[in-house]
Amino acid sequence: MKKNPIVPYLLIIAFGLGLIFYMSLIGVDKKQEAKNNDAKTEQGEKNKGSASETDPKAITSAKCISCHGDDLKGGGSAPSLHGTGLKTDAVKKILVEGRGGMPAGLLSDDSELDAVAKYIADLK
Repeated sequence: MKKNPIVPYLLIIAFGLGLIFYMSLIGVDKKQEAKNNDAKTEQGEKNKGSASETDPKAITSAKCISCHGDDLKGGGSAPSLHGTGLKTDAVKKILVEGRGGMPAGLLSDDSELDAVAKYIADLK
């Protein structure tokens, strides 16, 4: 009896199609799970108190550390924010208008702007 050379290829194709079907079912389930997690995260952000909204450390962690570094002592082309000698109003102006490579308007809320400007002006 002679072996048919096409049988292994048919088995590989059948296995591949089965695997694609199985992975697509898993993907649909994961997509729904991700959508549920996004909805929970969104709801959690809506429920945050106003204290965290004006916490300057949290705000600078979210908006400033990517350029100024984890400790805000500078990194790359961004200068250190410690010991700048700038007053709160000067820092506020920079946050609103931008300077050099820093874009303008990173903070939209006045209470965030005030809190971060005071925090940066007070860094030693």
